[in-house]
Amino acid sequence: MDNFNLFLNLKLSFFYDLCALAPLRHSIMTFKEKIHSHYLQMVQDRIDVFRDMISNLTEDSKNDAKGSAGDKHETALSMMHIEQEKLTNKLKEAITQKAILDKIDALKITENIISGSLVKANGIYLYLSVALPKIAIDGINVIALSPQSPLGSHLMGNKVGFTFEINKTHYTIESVE
Repeated sequence: MDNFNLFLNLKLSFFYDLCALAPLRHSIMTFKEKIHSHYLQMVQDRIDVFRDMISNLTEDSKNDAKGSAGDKHETALSMMHIEQEKLTNKLKEAITQKAILDKIDALKITENIISGSLVKANGIYLYLSVALPKIAIDGINVIALSPQSPLGSHLMGNKVGFTFEINKTHYTIESVE
């Protein structure tokens, strides 16, 4: 009976340990999820910076308008307005990029390449989403590219093993997540 109780206690202990670890699985991110999360944060940071810059320009123009007059004042206000328009356009672009990223399900894995796929071709990781700077996740370089880009358009809809050429460079799709 002692051996049976010991065995039962060990099994129960193992079961409780598994139950305690179960919530951790939800906090462990896949490589693709890390990439997606990093790009989402990158775009959100750009949105925040552009909003702050626009707000500061608006405040500066209000302060400048209180005590100035003449041609120099008008030129300064005009330059601020032009800069504000440029920043507003960059903000709109970043908001559009975020909307595209928000629609991507980073957990979805398909056989055919779609928007949101993580593709390995010629040893290079490509994240089909929006055109964003290269990043390194877990020491691995990843390039985010638009499905409408020349490389992205060749990848879309294809599968592992597909080969194609762009600018005299041959590409072979090695994996799709």
